[in-house]
Amino acid sequence: MFLLGSQVQAGIKGDVEKVIRNKFGDSVSFSMQKLVLEKINKLAVEKKVHQRFFNDFIYVWSIRKADSVVAYGLLDNVKGKAMPITFLVIYDTSGKILNSQVIKYREPYGGEIANKKWNNQFVGRSEISDYVVGDEIDGISGATISVYSMTKGVMKLSLLFPLIKSQL
Repeated sequence: MFLLGSQVQAGIKGDVEKVIRNKFGDSVSFSMQKLVLEKINKLAVEKKVHQRFFNDFIYVWSIRKADSVVAYGLLDNVKGKAMPITFLVIYDTSGKILNSQVIKYREPYGGEIANKKWNNQFVGRSEISDYVVGDEIDGISGATISVYSMTKGVMKLSLLFPLIKSQL
C-alpha cells in the first residue's frame, strides 16, 4: 500500500483526489501524471535539504478551473522512523503552498503531524521560505522524527516546484 512502486495505489489516489475536491469544490477538474525527476534537479534539491527523494519520480495533479490551471498537487513520501509517510502539498501557480496534508501515516507513533493545525504552518510558504523546526515550524513532542522528516519533505517539494513547473 505504499507509493513505492511505479504506480500510485488506488486508495492513495482516491484520498488525494478527495483532498483536492474538499479544497477546491466540485467545479474543478484535474489530471494526474507521474513525473520522473531529472537527475540534476533531484540532486540539487537533495543536497540543499539534506534529504533524499524516496523515488526518482513524484506524482503531480494539475488542478483546473474552466480551462485554466489554478494549482498543482505534488505527492511524495518521506521516511518516518521505520515506514514511509505519504504526503501531498498543493501549490498555487506561483509556487506558494495552499495546503499540505499527510495522506498515509503508517507508524504507531508520531501521527500528530497529520493534524490540520500543524500542517497549516506551511500555508503561504514557498521556495524562499525558511523551514526551521523550532523557529518557523513548531515541533511536536513525541513526533520528533516525523516533524523533521515531513518539514524537510515539504521544503524539498517547494524547492523542486520551480524547477519542474515548465514540465507540468
